Parts: sequence; structure tokens; C-alpha cells
Amino acid sequence: MNTSLNAEQLRNQKDNFRYVQIDAVGVSISNVAAPFLPVFLTRLGATNFQVGLLSSMPGVTGLILAIFVGRFLQSRRNIVPWYSLSRLMVILCYALTGILTLLVNEDFAIIATLAIWAFATLPQTALAVAFSVVMNAVAGPAGRYTLLSRRWAIFGLTGVIGTFIVTRLIDLIDFPLNYAIMFLVLSLGGFLSFYFSRKILLPDQVPPPITNAGKPLKGLQNILDLLKENPAFLSFSLKRFVYFSAIVLGTPIMPLFLVRDVQASDSQIGTINMTLTLVMLVGYYLWPRVSRRFGGRSVLLATTLGMTFYPALSAATPRVELIIIYAGIAGLFQGGLDLVFFDELMKTVPPEYSATFVAISQSMQYLSMILAPLLGTWLAGYIGLGGALWLSAGLRLLGFLLFLKRDVKQRV
Repeated sequence: MNTSLNAEQLRNQKDNFRYVQIDAVGVSISNVAAPFLPVFLTRLGATNFQVGLLSSMPGVTGLILAIFVGRFLQSRRNIVPWYSLSRLMVILCYALTGILTLLVNEDFAIIATLAIWAFATLPQTALAVAFSVVMNAVAGPAGRYTLLSRRWAIFGLTGVIGTFIVTRLIDLIDFPLNYAIMFLVLSLGGFLSFYFSRKILLPDQVPPPITNAGKPLKGLQNILDLLKENPAFLSFSLKRFVYFSAIVLGTPIMPLFLVRDVQASDSQIGTINMTLTLVMLVGYYLWPRVSRRFGGRSVLLATTLGMTFYPALSAATPRVELIIIYAGIAGLFQGGLDLVFFDELMKTVPPEYSATFVAISQSMQYLSMILAPLLGTWLAGYIGLGGALWLSAGLRLLGFLLFLKRDVKQRV
């Protein structure tokens, strides 16, 4: 009886691993469009503030709703359907962007695009929480590096192929028709993702009791009590908050910098993104081996330090051919950073409250997403786009030092 049960569990685990990877193909096809979205707005004539809104809007919605979404998902026996549906809704916003680009006048395209992605923040909030819970349940404590390195390697490979095709074709069609077609075609990956992600089979979970659910102040006190009982989670999340703020501060700055200061073409910008993604594949192969040999802390310190160079070197030498090289360096470290941040966070999360704690962590990231992009684009008006990239690099270095300080304490 136990043998047949174990065989069935092993078969389900293998099926889940496969569904997660096929889901990754669909998602990565659609995500090829993501780096072109702020470029699209910039070419439409959007202001620094409007481009910054694209990065900060998910943070506003997430900060308000993430904990409520987390508590809601915590009460679900199966989160997989919520993960699948929220992913599809986000990806279909690319299709809607393409459709409205064809229908509305260019004068209104900026507002229409921002309105679409303001709506997208609702399923994005649910997706951010559900993704970590589902991936952690599929992988288990020992399989996080393996599952996500393979998933994100598929992201990278599919992204490189897709970006290569887009960068070769996008300049052949007049703007904005080229972007509209790109958004519509790439959004088809969402249906592949939806079909296979719904096949992920996880055992039903017994939701923990949610006390004082109808009393907001008591509910907040319960959350604070849980945080006090889990200081490792709070410590890591605060340090990651600093580092994540540094990254998202530079997110709207880089496309503005490439278009306005470097005067890069769409195909050159695509080449930069493709190079970063291609080298990231090497990182997904390298960093799990580094972790097994030297431990997760070594990966954490190496990647947080390495990621400081991309904005700094780009600002110091604003030439396309050099930025392509810097993007490759960033891709190597970005692969490890993605893996280690997820693994280290989930080590500190109590399994019975995974959705709630992931939601708290996401709320902290959403706060970064609200403030940092707007701060970066606002400061760029005074210190220039290059100066804002230097600021991003400095904050990344500060984040590295915070992680280093924790490492020293652990060794004492």
C-alpha cells in the first residue's frame, strides 16, 4: 500500500515538474514583450513620470491588497487555480495593449496603456503571492534551486530566441503598428501557460485558523506576533527590501537612458536585453553548483556585489557596444540573485503560514516599487539619467554591505 502510494506521489512530482517547465515556456514567450513596454511609452512621448508609473503602479495595488490577498489564499485548500487564472489575466493585458494601440489615436495611447497596466496590477498581486507558494510546494525544501534554475533557464532560452526574432523584425514595420503586432502575437503564450499550469496537482492543504478575521486591528496584531516569532524572516526581508529598492529605482531609468542618452535603436536595446538573458542561462547552470559547494550565503554575497556594476559601468561609459558587455556581466549575477533570494526567503517562512508570509514579503517589495521608481525618475530631472544609475549602484552596494554584516555575525 505504501509502495503504491509513494510511486503515485513520485509520478505526481515528476508531472508537476514537467508542467511547471511547460508553463515557463508560455510565460517566457509573453515576457519577451516586457522590456519593450517602457520603450513603447517613451517612443510615444511619455514623460519620465509616466514611465515611472509603469513600474510603480503594481506597488500601489500590491501594498494595499497583498496582505489581504495572502490571507485569502491562505484560506484556500488549493492555490493552483488562482495562480493559473491570475497569470493569464496579466498576460492578456499585452494583447489588450496591442488592440488599443490599433484603435486609439497616438495622443491617447499613453493614457490607455497606463490604464490597462493599472488594471493588471490586480491579478499581478495575486500572482506574486501564488507563484512563490506553488513553486515552493512543487519543489520542496531540497528542490528549489533545481526547479527554478531549470524554469528560469527555459525563460532565458525562450526569451533569447523571442528577443532575437523581435529585434530582427520590429524595425521593418512602422511605429506604432510594429509594437501592436508584437504585443498581440506574444500574448498567445498566455494560453499555453494557462493550460499546463492548471494541470499542476498539489495535495489539498488544511488552512490554519484565522483568528479575529473580522477585526482589522486584531488581525494586524496577529501578524505582528507572527513576525516577532520569526525574526529570521524579518531580518532577511528588511535587507532584501533595501536591495530590491536599488534595483527597481533603476528599472525605469535604464530604458530612458538607452533611448535619450545613448540613443540606442530598438534592435540595439533588444540586443542588450537578449545578451543579459543569454548569459543568465550560464548563471542558472553555475550558481546551484556554487551553492552546493560553498553554501547559499556565498551565492548571496557574490551576486549582490556583482549586480552593482551594471548601472555604474553603464553610466560611466554610455556606449552601446560596452553596455552590451555590461549586460552580459549583469546576466551572470542576476541568475544567481533570482535563485538565492527565493531560496533564502522560503527557508525563513513557516510552512503553515506560507501565503501570509509571502504576502508580507511582497508588501515590502511593493513599497519599494511605489517609491523607488518615482524617486529615481524625479531625481533624474536634477542629477541626470546617468546620475540616477549611479544612485542605483550605490544603493545596491549598501544592500550588499547589509548582507555582509549579517554574514559576519553568523560566523562569530
